[in-house]
Amino acid sequence: MRIDGLQYANWSETIFRQMREGGVDAVHVTIAYHETFRETVLNFERWNRWFEQYPDLILKGLTAADIDVARETGRTAIFFGFQNPSPIEDDIGLVEILHTLGARFMQLTYNNQSLLATGCYEDEDTGITRMGRQVIKEMNRVGLVVDMSHSADRSTIEAADISERPIAITHANPHAWQPALRNKTDEVIRAVTQNGGMFGFSLYPHHLKNKSDCTLQDFCEMIARTADQFGVDHLGIGSDLCQDQPDSIVEWMRTGRWTKEIDYGEGSAAAPGFPAMPTWFQDNRDFGNIEQGLLDVGMSADEVAGVMGGNWYRFFAENFGGQE
Repeated sequence: MRIDGLQYANWSETIFRQMREGGVDAVHVTIAYHETFRETVLNFERWNRWFEQYPDLILKGLTAADIDVARETGRTAIFFGFQNPSPIEDDIGLVEILHTLGARFMQLTYNNQSLLATGCYEDEDTGITRMGRQVIKEMNRVGLVVDMSHSADRSTIEAADISERPIAITHANPHAWQPALRNKTDEVIRAVTQNGGMFGFSLYPHHLKNKSDCTLQDFCEMIARTADQFGVDHLGIGSDLCQDQPDSIVEWMRTGRWTKEIDYGEGSAAAPGFPAMPTWFQDNRDFGNIEQGLLDVGMSADEVAGVMGGNWYRFFAENFGGQE
């Protein structure tokens, strides 16, 4: 089983077919960065058309059982999520509505302060806000997973402690391995995993040691060390693959509507666009390289199966339904 904890590709039939060639059974897909509620609904509509156009390749995922259906029918289950709470605007009632439409993950922040929590680019992290506590409670109730991938340390640890259900960091790496602003300290990883949450390892070059030149062995050894430190059962892949996206999209990701100035995020004025992916992971057909790489660094077959998809499957099964 292969499950990717996050992608934001420029979707096309080509990519859907590559998913099948790579044996990818499910993907958590970003359908909102800075969109309002209505704009997010339009993105749901666009995906509904793709489900109609390519019923032999993809299907809409709502529960872990849909992954079983995808595997039985040779398709990829698509699960939706937001990288920002902008789709709920300032209305907690939209949490349930968006879950009903199909959302299964929502980040409480992107890189900035939100109404709910603090992003990892802010100088001061004031933690989960009053509204944030209420939204976490509502997300727990309906089965919308709290994602803290772009959040600051205090906010993430507080979210892990406040949430009655496990939370996720869907796409990041250990800060000790590569000190990017978006990567996570041991304290953060421990807070998430000890509370039953999931940590997805990112292939986005700014999160990798030596960036685009990161080797497969370095990446896989990092996963093995993290498994030794925090336990393998709460680890997965969250590639953050942005395949075929134009550089205008990375500008939208970084600046949205909040600034008139160029924000380079983890890039720079000299390299403002998407960085080149490592040679060993260009698209969905390359998941087998990671699987073999994990075996090569000494992880057992069962451990590798968990990281490649089994752990995400269990997490989906336990956390996408409403509370009784």
